[in-house]
Amino acid sequence: MAVTVKLMALTVSFFGLLSFILGVIAENKKPPAGTPVFGKDGVTCKFPADPTVALGYLSVIFLIASTVVGYLSLFYPYKGKTVPQGVLFKSMTFAVFFNVALFSTGLAATMLLWPTITEHLHLKRNVHLDLTYTCPTAKTGLFGGGAFLSLDSSLFWLVALLVADNAREDFLDEDKDDKLDVELPSLANHADMVI
Repeated sequence: MAVTVKLMALTVSFFGLLSFILGVIAENKKPPAGTPVFGKDGVTCKFPADPTVALGYLSVIFLIASTVVGYLSLFYPYKGKTVPQGVLFKSMTFAVFFNVALFSTGLAATMLLWPTITEHLHLKRNVHLDLTYTCPTAKTGLFGGGAFLSLDSSLFWLVALLVADNAREDFLDEDKDDKLDVELPSLANHADMVI
């Protein structure tokens, strides 16, 4: 099966959508707080069993997969024809969408990793000496925000891919026109020699 722009676009969309869905589920499954169990030396936090940490890490993994495929799809030599990166970056639209895709990917990764790592640390370090400790969980809303940014990121990679495909077609068409211009004079010279 040949690699096409459509296949790459579907792959970027699939991974981006999975990252979004897993991030939203992580936000919905996250408990509001743990239950403090008081002892003589401090507080032990008991948290309900939930898949928030695993969903958060999976969401980040699919965001990274979407980003890697999105980045590679921009510069992949479709049908064996390569286009110099400089040609793509001459297009202001491509440069803008490429940079926005990178920025939104970084922001999405930050907003997904922050609550995931925080939640993981809350689960691992659940014994506290402070008797007033309330057993909080990760900040509410970060998983959801990260999930939406992950979806936005994949959409920006798709737009950058479409703009790159147009720039690639324009470059290859100009290349064909240049070759045609070079071939036509040589044919005219050959015709003069025949007459």
